[in-house]
Amino acid sequence: MSYSTLKYDTAEKIAIITLSRPEKLNAFTIEMGQEIVQALDEADQDDAVRAVIFTGEGPAYCAGMDLGVGGNVFGLDESVDPLGPEAAKIRDSGGFVTLRLFRMTKPVIAAVNGAAVGIGATMTLPMDARIISTKARVGFVFSRVGICTEACSSWFLPRLVSMSTALDWTMSGEILRSDALSNAGYAQKVSEPDSLIDDAIALAGRFTSETSPLSVAANRQLLWRMSGAAHPMEAHQLDSRLMLELSMSDGKEGVAAFNQKRSPEFPQGLNGRLPRSLEWSAEPDFR
Repeated sequence: MSYSTLKYDTAEKIAIITLSRPEKLNAFTIEMGQEIVQALDEADQDDAVRAVIFTGEGPAYCAGMDLGVGGNVFGLDESVDPLGPEAAKIRDSGGFVTLRLFRMTKPVIAAVNGAAVGIGATMTLPMDARIISTKARVGFVFSRVGICTEACSSWFLPRLVSMSTALDWTMSGEILRSDALSNAGYAQKVSEPDSLIDDAIALAGRFTSETSPLSVAANRQLLWRMSGAAHPMEAHQLDSRLMLELSMSDGKEGVAAFNQKRSPEFPQGLNGRLPRSLEWSAEPDFR
């Protein structure tokens, strides 16, 4: 599949998705959002892909929403009353991206090479790890342009860095340097620019080497979905069903490999399929 705002490359079981509008510092557009969703669909359906890495072309990762496109730059219909009968249909474009990331069956890593602000920052939150360059600068700058946090970041950010830190970052709208991001738990690793992608590939290898794709998908979904559960009984009910299901499939090979003191040979194909115990919509239908 060809893309206008992205580059999509695969190597060594990894899909590398590069935001590619370097003349605009990879600023986000409605088209880019749609293409990111399509690229994630492509990666999820490709059994040769075990992990996904996002990065940006040129000096920036993503300079936020392209504010020079005219009209409502956020792609929202201003004829709709936000308190009216059609309000439930209002969906911000960044949210489509982050909800698709939430539903991924494969690990997703952000390799943040430069400036990442607005949607450039919030799109990284539902990814499973963030490796940032020493030159990276990240900002949740919404208060400085008179809007609110978007792309479900009010749900993701406090779970990642704590509520107090999320409040500080979003109310101040300050641009954050790599040391602050690492200290708060936003970034797993700070890398020199020349080693950023290699470090992301190495981390992807940790997630995919000698692991079951089915188990990785199940664990990813369990942790994300249960982070919003009201009671641990919800996790107990779900992981019990999943444990039974996986123990009858990849778990048999894992136990046999352990007992025979050999590396496991797990089936590599998912075709975008989650374990049956997880086969429901990841978000309510508000349409």
